[in-house]
Amino acid sequence: MKKILQDLSYTELETLILALGEKKFRAKQLYEGLMQGKAIEDISSLSKALKARLLEEYENAPVKIKEIYHSADGTEKYLFEYADGNLVEGVLMKYKYGYTQCVSTQVGCRMGCKFCASTLGGLIRNLTAGEILSQILVVNALHKADRTGQGKEARAVTNVVLMGSGEPLDNYAEVLKFLKNATAEGGVCISARNISLSTCGIVPKMYQLADEGIPLNLTVSLHATDDESRARTMPVAKAYKIADILKACEYYFKKTGRRYYFEYTLIEGENCDEEHAKALIELLKGKPCHVNLIRLNEVKERSLKAIGDKQAYRFLGMLEKGGLSATLRRQIGVDIGGACGQLRASYLEEKRV
Repeated sequence: MKKILQDLSYTELETLILALGEKKFRAKQLYEGLMQGKAIEDISSLSKALKARLLEEYENAPVKIKEIYHSADGTEKYLFEYADGNLVEGVLMKYKYGYTQCVSTQVGCRMGCKFCASTLGGLIRNLTAGEILSQILVVNALHKADRTGQGKEARAVTNVVLMGSGEPLDNYAEVLKFLKNATAEGGVCISARNISLSTCGIVPKMYQLADEGIPLNLTVSLHATDDESRARTMPVAKAYKIADILKACEYYFKKTGRRYYFEYTLIEGENCDEEHAKALIELLKGKPCHVNLIRLNEVKERSLKAIGDKQAYRFLGMLEKGGLSATLRRQIGVDIGGACGQLRASYLEEKRV
């Protein structure tokens, strides 16, 4: 597999263009074309000779949309295919305030969480910064008629959540470079405050991320209030304790001034009774955080079961009465397998049959 230009920052592209003996302004033309989601050969402002030289070493287009699934609620789910044939998926959620895209950071995942389909085949490989960014670039290009903003900075995707396949902090260096490139002026220009990164709680990397000074929204998958219960569905709990995660979150708040978030997937018979609500209140009350309750998207290969809406709202009510800031995430894209990993898993299964 060749290298990809989308891995490079604008400064790095300038260095490349000058090394090829081209004028510096060619870097701007190349960067603008790439940020518009164009393949190298489709950037009309570049000469045929320059494009030919670039194509000798770089992929023409690192990712393509292989399949699109449309939900009745407007949500779109994509199956992305990379140059080496690997597949990941992403979701575009359409809100009144703009479009939010959920992106993947790895092909598969090695964290082994029992409620997630992404882990079923383990980790295949990490995605590069440019491969992550390209998920957004191709969706922006697909929805170019829906763009907001002015001039070349106009874009459809205004918010990004790193909650697709993979553990972002397990691919730290590439995710960090993606964050810097995605928020850079002249590119897709996503504000760091409009980016959410979801982690299962890799404590050392949480501290490292806090020290980067990028004011994004840090979200931790919690799903339980004690380490023993958490370990039943999240193997990572054997390495990093809840108390250590809370300390890392407090450090993140001190360094960035941003409150942090906890995802709490409601699983029948596991974590959604009154005793669990009381334990969650005791654990988090008074902290600068928000709890995002999630109805479980059942994975057929797993035995975990979802709860009904009535029980979910009852649990939410107990948290609110107890003084926690909490919401129940709206279910979207259910009719197209909106949960992470489901589309890729079903596609690969069909290919094996």
